Amino acid sequence: MQKIQPFLWFNDQAEEAVNFYTSIFKDSKIGTVSRYPEGSPGPAGQVMCVTFEIEGQEFIALNGGPIFAFTEAISFVVNCESQGEVDYYWEKLTDGGSDVQCGWLKDKYGISWQIVPTTLGRLMSDPDPEKTQRVMKAMLQMVKLDIATLERAYRNEV
Repeated sequence: MQKIQPFLWFNDQAEEAVNFYTSIFKDSKIGTVSRYPEGSPGPAGQVMCVTFEIEGQEFIALNGGPIFAFTEAISFVVNCESQGEVDYYWEKLTDGGSDVQCGWLKDKYGISWQIVPTTLGRLMSDPDPEKTQRVMKAMLQMVKLDIATLERAYRNEV
């Protein structure tokens, strides 16, 4: 068991959301499912908690009712090795959700994700401030991040 696990509070879509996420990420699995018993805060028989794992990260999802909502203050970063990966996760996670900016999106359950090419870290950590400034300027104009455009900005070819 992982020492620290993200715990996601859904109104009543925990099981649906877990099925959605595990269908997108190839290295994922659903763990245990517990249901509300008679006389508990939730409807008897409804899913209470679902444990699941994505890319080695364990999560817990709860159907806790409409008390809390997700905000952009917490997001999940998906590190992508290629533009193909960026495009894949962007398409899948925005299905029913919405584009935001600079590689951020909100999925149909209200969870914020950052779909980030790993090359961005390399480009932004260059000791030349002019290069990093050009990359930052290019990134700030994007919704979904485009590796080729970021690299052209880095090389001052934009």
